[in-house]
Amino acid sequence: MAKEHQLSTQGVRAGTLRSEFQEHSEALFLTSSFVFDNAEQAATRFAGTEDGMVYTRYTNPTVSMFQARLAALEGAESCVATASGMAAILAAVMVHLKAGDHVVCSNAVFGATIQLFNNILGRFGVETSYVSPTKVDEWQQAVRKNTRLFFLETPSNPLTEVSDIEKLAKVAKSAGALLAVDNVFCTPILQRPLELGADLVIHSATKYIDGQGRVMGGAIAGSKKLVGEPMTAYLRTAGPALSPFNAWVLLKGLETLQLRMLAQSAAALELARWLEKHPKVARVHYPGLESHPQHALAQRQQRAAGAVLSFEVKGGRAGAWRVIDSTKLVSITANLGDVKTTIIHPATTTHGRISPEARAAAGIGDGLIRVAVGLEAVSDLQDDLERGLS
Repeated sequence: MAKEHQLSTQGVRAGTLRSEFQEHSEALFLTSSFVFDNAEQAATRFAGTEDGMVYTRYTNPTVSMFQARLAALEGAESCVATASGMAAILAAVMVHLKAGDHVVCSNAVFGATIQLFNNILGRFGVETSYVSPTKVDEWQQAVRKNTRLFFLETPSNPLTEVSDIEKLAKVAKSAGALLAVDNVFCTPILQRPLELGADLVIHSATKYIDGQGRVMGGAIAGSKKLVGEPMTAYLRTAGPALSPFNAWVLLKGLETLQLRMLAQSAAALELARWLEKHPKVARVHYPGLESHPQHALAQRQQRAAGAVLSFEVKGGRAGAWRVIDSTKLVSITANLGDVKTTIIHPATTTHGRISPEARAAAGIGDGLIRVAVGLEAVSDLQDDLERGLS
């Protein structure tokens, strides 16, 4: 896809491959293997000296189209798709880390990410230090001689803290470490971390890339040196592959990604402003609000503030649960990125498995509620939340 094409065009057209039938919609190749013309071609395909499809665990036309389209949107040389967002994080660290290495990670990442770094990688000799997502000096101070990876989400989940990618990229580079950015809240429509100096971009395609809560998927984007060659080899051996059907659904999601991200961001901003004025709400966390500590940074770094917000109510867990349980329209589920608005209590769900001390350090209190705004009328969402707030 030519560089002059806009993101909306790339989301619809980039990476398209057509079979001999010249189908207009992307084809779904539901096959585990591919037939070779002869024994010599089979040998060269397996040896990697000839390009072409071999086995769907690591080569499939539908998956290849999804990878190429997402790479175009992120401005990346290469993209490798995985079975889920967590599989993408695991692939990135398994390829680029080894026993004895050290990771500096934001303390405001998804709870399962913390579990992965602590409980799984820790068993294999990879140590992780956690720092504030917004204090660059803490990242610098945490660097060791064996630091090989910086990992962060921006905006963070669920407090929507915004990290300065450009500054952290410089710290990582001076330390000889890679910077990996989980771009799930923004997608490439709102933020392109590679342009700001990141080395790897991680996606849970399950969220906004699908956009309708249908399938699971993940992806890693970056240079061919860091992604294409080593991670394809990892997929071939370890097997956390994205299914062709899921890749086809995700391709359809990319076609409407810009429309959804901009519309849902606008709705989230309207809802956040309403919540901020509500007498029963103690605080609203949303980068689009002037009251947000990193509002100015978000304005520079992001195209819009995203569709996720969180807010604090008085009364601790009981008060938060009362608001959640009073909703009749909003879905009580931990997933986000859907066109249907979702609501959840992070302290007892998405971050319930991490220690109380870690939750406190990340600012996740018992009165915090996270809302991922969908495409319903904002007035209907306000009426639904008002029931519990009042």
